[in-house]
Amino acid sequence: MAGLDPAISLREARPCPPYRDRRDKPGDDGGNAMPPDLYFALTLAVKMSVTAGFVVAATVTAERVGPLIGGLMATLPVGAGPVYVFLALDHDSHFIAQSAIASLAINAVNVIFALSYALLAQKRSRAISMSLAFLVWLILGSVVHSVDWTFATVGVVNVVVLGISVWLARPLRHVRVAGFRTRWTDLALRAGLVALLVGVVVTFSFQLGPGGSGILAVFPVVLISIMFILHNRVGGPASAAVLANAVLGLVGFAFACTVLHFSAEALGSAIGLTLALITSVGWSLLVLLARRHGIAV
Repeated sequence: MAGLDPAISLREARPCPPYRDRRDKPGDDGGNAMPPDLYFALTLAVKMSVTAGFVVAATVTAERVGPLIGGLMATLPVGAGPVYVFLALDHDSHFIAQSAIASLAINAVNVIFALSYALLAQKRSRAISMSLAFLVWLILGSVVHSVDWTFATVGVVNVVVLGISVWLARPLRHVRVAGFRTRWTDLALRAGLVALLVGVVVTFSFQLGPGGSGILAVFPVVLISIMFILHNRVGGPASAAVLANAVLGLVGFAFACTVLHFSAEALGSAIGLTLALITSVGWSLLVLLARRHGIAV
């Protein structure tokens, strides 16, 4: 299976070839009424708008339902999922399978990022908590980018990081988040950040290759927006509770990346992405069911 073979390098951009640009269709040159550049710009705008809408809807819901459900919803692939769908439209299943390895590697970094903020936000200001946590993300992200990952190595890293982080985050999860009214500026911020991310990944995916695309696809836009908005509204500990529960949700995202890696080439990108989504949602439902029956997770 792919991923147990040669290691992929996230340091190397692998433009097409060997990754075929599905936007280039033989025989289309004379038949398109719309110039190719205009067509690409319009489709890119649609992709950016659709993804931004998904993320805004999901994060607004997360802020209104408490830290557990909020943290779990924040880690559903509402941002990465549409990005991967758009990548699958332009690339073959091998590209998607290899990108999933990079996403799994950066998932461990996102876990540490969320935990770092949750610990700092107990007593520190929003500026300090977010700045230091993001500095950690940048340092670890550069390390991830410089390593030749195989599925075996990235799997071990996730098991270790998630195991320790879930244990450390457990005491921080149970803080009540007071209700508040979302401002239009909050929605605009989230929509803008996500739209920018989609634009960069989709436009430069052929230059970035599967490694770079996989990293940017799971850039923690949703987590950052929740930190920024909630910290000053409901307080550091309450905001941290959402991120502490997000650590638990990122376990499900790790499973989803694993499923995508192994199923994309074997079954096709569409089925692989569907199974990955089911895996992520299924994990969140399992956590909720366990919590409802008093099972500690």
